[in-house]
Amino acid sequence: MESLTFMEYEEYNLDELFSEVASMSLNIYRNKLLNAIVFFSKNTNYCNTTKLLKLLYHLDFIHFKQTGFPSIGLTYKTYAKGPVPVRFWKEIQRGNVPSDFKDKFEIVNKTGLHKPDEKEFYFKALTEPDVSIFTPREQEILVELVNKYKNKYAKEICEETHLPRQPWHNTKVLSGYNKQIDYLLSLDDEAKISQDKAKNNLNEFYAAVKHFNLRATKPAEV
Repeated sequence: MESLTFMEYEEYNLDELFSEVASMSLNIYRNKLLNAIVFFSKNTNYCNTTKLLKLLYHLDFIHFKQTGFPSIGLTYKTYAKGPVPVRFWKEIQRGNVPSDFKDKFEIVNKTGLHKPDEKEFYFKALTEPDVSIFTPREQEILVELVNKYKNKYAKEICEETHLPRQPWHNTKVLSGYNKQIDYLLSLDDEAKISQDKAKNNLNEFYAAVKHFNLRATKPAEV
């Protein structure tokens, strides 16, 4: 398959987005989570649980690094295999598909690629992703991630998140395992936003999510 490309776009207004969200009957971030899963499972190979979780992590943290706002806003913790959005991971444990995601994708339990004696859960899209739920910037990031990681295995992506000075590595060194990874740790010399602006935007994001009850996940954090 040829590499995906993306059209030119104009910036979006987050204040307008949040005001529109208030009148929506569906949770925009829950919908983004669903359609990111469908998009990645449809457009990448070897999309097991570990690979999917790392792609979601990159989507959130790359978008934050550019704007100061996460894309989906999942909470990631330091697990041995890298950043894990624990609330969502709890939803899909043992191959369970959340009830509101039924008929959109399935989770297949099959032999692992690197360990034939073990089973792994792989994601298979059952429909086309609704990319209109994403902003143009988010769509561009989705395409970039697919082009970069389409044929990579989960192990390769995990190794990248473990590199020195990466958010997972810094959190693990300073605080240990099973600790929340601060989005602000993604800011470096390549960031397109200042530390202060990013911090303000992140606080605004959390306030809006709390006020409008827009969390992308369901179960309580553990």
